Amino acid sequence: MAATPIAVVTGASSGIGAATARTLATEGFRVVLTARRKDRIEALAAELNEAGYQATAYALDVTDRAAVDEFATAFRSLAVLVNNAGGALGADPVATGDPADWRQMYETNVIGTLNVTQALLPALTASGDGTIVILSSTAGLSTYEGGGGYVAAKHGEHVLAETLRLEIVGTPVRVVEVAPGMVRTEEFATTRFRGDTEKAAKVYAGVDAPLTAEDVADTIGWAVTRPSHVNIDLLVVRPRAQASNTKVHRTL
Repeated sequence: MAATPIAVVTGASSGIGAATARTLATEGFRVVLTARRKDRIEALAAELNEAGYQATAYALDVTDRAAVDEFATAFRSLAVLVNNAGGALGADPVATGDPADWRQMYETNVIGTLNVTQALLPALTASGDGTIVILSSTAGLSTYEGGGGYVAAKHGEHVLAETLRLEIVGTPVRVVEVAPGMVRTEEFATTRFRGDTEKAAKVYAGVDAPLTAEDVADTIGWAVTRPSHVNIDLLVVRPRAQASNTKVHRTL
């Protein structure tokens, strides 16, 4: 009897990460949930296990390389890695942006993805059929005012995905990049504006049906369950009301 394939999801404590863990569990994966907030991922793991799926929680800061390396020792073989941990801080112009915010965004979105990918690549390769998903953003493909730090980090993550795909071609590991546009989750915009819920709400004001975390999770689930020879290099997903990062239809 074949072993249940394992999927690791980073940043699984809320939003797209949590939704992706639920989706992959229903697709038959044993999901390993990682995030800094141990209580959140333990609650999600309990929910999934009680529903008859297989889930394990592991508290992890993806920017802590020693901790990531220790985490990776648990895996001899791994089917899927979803690099979801990341996020945005602030919406200041380049002229006045806080370098500490830029540094934190780069560390989480780029170095965090690098850390986990490097540490788990041997196990993904050993599986004979591994998939790495890098959750970037449309911010990694085009710029917008007030987004310099986040855009720079997501461009870095996009280039990481492209370069890795070139470097490991010929190995049994796919590299999939999913780049969502406007997604309304419970924390993304609120975190970006440091708890200012009024500013966060304005991001989505008048927009008919922004994407949900479940929409993006469904996209990830579809990409990783394609036949092994099919690689979804880059999948951009936006709500119908959004034509680009700077062109959004609003009814106000």
